Amino acid sequence: MRKRRCLPGAFWEKVRVSEQPRLGNFGHAGDDVIVPFHVGALDVRGRAVQLGVMLDDILGRHAYPEPVARLLAESIVLTALLGSSIKFEGKLTLQTQSDGPVDMLVADFATPGSMRAYARYDEERLAAAQAEGRTAPEDLLGTGVMAMTIDQGAHMHRYQGIVQLDGASLEDVARTYFRQSEQIPTDVRLSVARQLMPGEERGRWRAGGVLAQFLPESLERMRLPDLPGGDGEAMDAGSEVEVDDAWTELMALFATIEADELLDPTIGAERLLYRLFHEHGVVVFPGQKVADDCTCSREKISAILESFSDEEIAESVEAGAIKVNCEFCSKEYLFDPADFTAGDKG
Repeated sequence: MRKRRCLPGAFWEKVRVSEQPRLGNFGHAGDDVIVPFHVGALDVRGRAVQLGVMLDDILGRHAYPEPVARLLAESIVLTALLGSSIKFEGKLTLQTQSDGPVDMLVADFATPGSMRAYARYDEERLAAAQAEGRTAPEDLLGTGVMAMTIDQGAHMHRYQGIVQLDGASLEDVARTYFRQSEQIPTDVRLSVARQLMPGEERGRWRAGGVLAQFLPESLERMRLPDLPGGDGEAMDAGSEVEVDDAWTELMALFATIEADELLDPTIGAERLLYRLFHEHGVVVFPGQKVADDCTCSREKISAILESFSDEEIAESVEAGAIKVNCEFCSKEYLFDPADFTAGDKG
């Protein structure tokens, strides 16, 4: 298989985001748009995305230390790729709970394309980890669990899958989750970096990712021994049936993806997919916009406060008011304690 060439490592950091080269007779979907695709010859379906302004707004709002920002950015990309597959009105939440310096990551994707996220970390433990050079995702997370929850609404059952965090990256954890919980061969690639623009010191966060799943219409293909979990019953001893290596080829193609390709705004999701699958033919579907859009509201918080006892309300008062900050978007809400007294409730 011929190794593909990509642009030099730092090239994408120097181009203007507004420069969107055309691919054939159409342009790129651009940043913050999830692009579904299908490779019929390999029975592979998936989604690709590049995140720009949306991601930078979420991370910049909290001023996270760089290692934390990178880790949360990976969880945002992964959640966007997974959540965009929901075909009904609902929400997908990815959450980690672990014993590392970053003990919690939460990312929500609400249909059709609202994203919010935040991270919780211990400043002293993070500083110690940085001083020792232990800033890989597996070092920051430590051991614990990652849960993926799909909420279909108030009158529907929630679905939750849990996978162990055992010193692996989020990419590896996602692969394990689908192998164990969904039993679907899945591969994923994630990349995060700062985009340095002329005259800027801070830089802007960018991230990209691509996820592919083996979803053959013929169930027999899932039984072949070259696929993860295949039991080999489709091939008897001495059989001359040719082994279907579609998934093996997909993984080999994914292994050629460079981190810069996932980030480079001059490549875009469509061009990357063409680079990967042009020999087989790839169908790209209309993109789905994803936006920095927190779902908090004064009404929702008020409803929570209504359930508090008088003692809990009293404990929540500070300087004569109840102040609530949304952990996701940092918006501040102020309430009058008198609105939640027992007399007012009655």
